[in-house]
Amino acid sequence: MRRRDLLKLAPALAPCLGMPALMAQSTSQNPAVSRARNGTSPLRIVKVEAFVVRTPNDNRPADQLIEMPPVGAMTGGPGLWNRLDHASPSRFFGHTQAVLVKITTNQDLVGWGECHAPAAPRVHQTVVSDLLAPVLLGQNALDVEPLWEKMYSTQRLRGYSDGFYTEAIAGADLALWDILGKFTGQPVYQLLGGRYRREIPTYVGIGGNDIPALKASAAKAVREGYGAVKMSLSKGAGTNDLNRVLEVAESIRGKAQLLVDSLGGYKLYEAIKVGRELDRNGNIGWWEDPLTPDDTESYPKLADALDTAIVAGEELSNRFQFRDLFAKKSVDIVNPDVCRAGGITEMKRIAVLADAHGILWAPHVSTGTAPYVSASIHLACATPNFLIMEGGNIFAGPLGNALLKQPFAWTPGHATVSESPGLGVEFDEKELRKVIAA
Repeated sequence: MRRRDLLKLAPALAPCLGMPALMAQSTSQNPAVSRARNGTSPLRIVKVEAFVVRTPNDNRPADQLIEMPPVGAMTGGPGLWNRLDHASPSRFFGHTQAVLVKITTNQDLVGWGECHAPAAPRVHQTVVSDLLAPVLLGQNALDVEPLWEKMYSTQRLRGYSDGFYTEAIAGADLALWDILGKFTGQPVYQLLGGRYRREIPTYVGIGGNDIPALKASAAKAVREGYGAVKMSLSKGAGTNDLNRVLEVAESIRGKAQLLVDSLGGYKLYEAIKVGRELDRNGNIGWWEDPLTPDDTESYPKLADALDTAIVAGEELSNRFQFRDLFAKKSVDIVNPDVCRAGGITEMKRIAVLADAHGILWAPHVSTGTAPYVSASIHLACATPNFLIMEGGNIFAGPLGNALLKQPFAWTPGHATVSESPGLGVEFDEKELRKVIAA
């Protein structure tokens, strides 16, 4: 058997035989891999690729996907509630987009990662191919943290520390952790220090055009097994009817908690007034992003004024931003996003920093594919201050299990960590090609 075939066969056999160390035993027969494991020969990175994936993959030009409220759009509320809408984000006409990163080593080990890239994904693709690939090519793929520091520092003194840049770094970082896990025959959570929990609690978003529909959606989710559901409040123009939230929260009292997301919809004086109503209800698990992320001076005042837990962090991209958030006691819970905040390497640091400040964390999981979700699950089960994870049944979508050789297990209200080496993600490349944007 050729050494290349042996490397491909070992990870597939290990889970079947219940032997996580099988890969280490098998590859030890390969002198090159053995030298790499002993620290005398690196596992060289020979290829770094980035692919834009999209569903529906209808070849619609990228610049025609962005949907935004018109300039000068108002919030639509009565009286002083009707002011300039400063918080409604771009939408994408029903499309979901992401960027997948594929890193290959000289031993034909392949790692998959992902950038959070719902808008303008070709930016992330270009950052990976034109900036990060030259940093990574020829380097030892096992030097995961040193390579993260090198990627981050490449543009650090030019002021790039978040946004598209750290989202692109996240894609490469996930792929490197995936390679490290496959090389050692261990799931990523084991490489992060071990598993605190086997099952990960998840929450799901609910929807409906009126209060009865929202109540029905919440009741259905609770019956399915969710202990928490989330809905919007002033998340977009014309949705600032607080009564919607209070009635839904009351309808599931004693069965589940309601989480509320405002996506930056309020000014401080408005948020304090609304937040006190949430306090009085008593069945609001948290209030997410009540203020815009750049209103850093107001968050500590809001958190101090209310009993309801304040959540923020999905918009932040590195541990330095979270350090400042924690130092000001701005929030009670953080919800950083692994494919936005620099990947597994930086997310582990953020989780540890949060724990040092007595703060729980809940992974933000928006739209994306399997590496994004799997990385979040591995981090969740390997950190003591994890709380709950966003998700619903993301693997049921067209960018989920439909693209995988081996589907992920997912039940309403719970996610299970993969025991396969690395992130446990193996794409069916024939299916994957169907969603790669031209």
